[in-house]
Amino acid sequence: MINKKLPIITRPVLTSLDLKTFISFPGTLYRNDPCWIEPIHYERHELLSQKNPASPHLTWQAWLAWSGTEVVGRITAQIDSLHRQLHGHDSGHFGMLEAVDDPAVFDSLFAAAEAWLREHGAARITGPFNLTINQESGLLVEGFDHPPSAMMGHGQRFYDQRLAALGYRQAKDLLAYWMRTDQLHFPPALSAMMARERKRVVIRPLDPRQFRRDMRILREIFNDAWSRNWGFVPFTESEFYELGSQLRLLVPKDLLYIAEVDGEPCAFIVAMPNINEAIASLDGRLLPFGWIRLLWRLYVKGARTARVPLMGVKQAYQFSRLGPALALLLIEALKPPFVKRGIEALEMSWILESNAVMRKILEQIGATAYKRYRIYEKHI
Repeated sequence: MINKKLPIITRPVLTSLDLKTFISFPGTLYRNDPCWIEPIHYERHELLSQKNPASPHLTWQAWLAWSGTEVVGRITAQIDSLHRQLHGHDSGHFGMLEAVDDPAVFDSLFAAAEAWLREHGAARITGPFNLTINQESGLLVEGFDHPPSAMMGHGQRFYDQRLAALGYRQAKDLLAYWMRTDQLHFPPALSAMMARERKRVVIRPLDPRQFRRDMRILREIFNDAWSRNWGFVPFTESEFYELGSQLRLLVPKDLLYIAEVDGEPCAFIVAMPNINEAIASLDGRLLPFGWIRLLWRLYVKGARTARVPLMGVKQAYQFSRLGPALALLLIEALKPPFVKRGIEALEMSWILESNAVMRKILEQIGATAYKRYRIYEKHI
């Protein structure tokens, strides 16, 4: 509990000890939440360091809110130069929000973040992004009774109310869909559509011998496929290379597929075993024995769930008969390796709520929207 007699003081994160405190704070905040999964602290340090491949186009600052000697909240504010090039030079963002349920804490955190953003030329703020829209995005507003999948966030039920009180409004909602592998089915109309287009489409797995080539293909498809989406920021070459390095460690080659039409790569899908199953009991620590337990759970025991974090169909095909068929054929390709690996269910996330075509496809094949994440906006 906060001592109401003590003022809330928000200070910038400036030292390595500050950063360590910033990273470890959520673990204390969620200690009694059975759905909380502590991120690996080493990974959080990498994200908040110059090793983050998004660093060349990011300027950011983090803060901690204190009540006496007790940490009661945290936040970041960031300027993304790539976002500004595409969406206006007055944009800014917030992220990494965590706090106790006290209006004074939220007032103090957002006052610091908004003042910093105004100093950097921002008149509009959106978020949360941790730290870009291509990393963790959105604040959980529905689905608190299920633990987050890999690379997705958790949250407190009162956050939405606190942000609304500060003048933040819904900009976009993002949905996470859940589907059991044994309930994946293709109704007759969809099966007929897939059969009509199957002759033109070649579905192939990632070629490990041509890893860099295939990463370039995936980046090209993604940046084209998502280019008209709200808030889109393209993956840079270094960002996608780093993402590819992570995928190489975490994603078996039979869980990544590229679709080609007449020899041209035009769509892809990536599924990854849900690493959150493996890290749930590590409390964010890889030492002294966390590495061993993590590797054993990933590569020996295996995950029972998976997440599809990346999927894209090039713009040229999205509004043709072939577009939905490409998405369905890629999803179909995942079922045999899921069954072979004992993967019982998967999350597909995130999907813009306004993406009616993709949502209809998922709901027709047995998926259900079970989590909702919100991106907020405010003029400052």
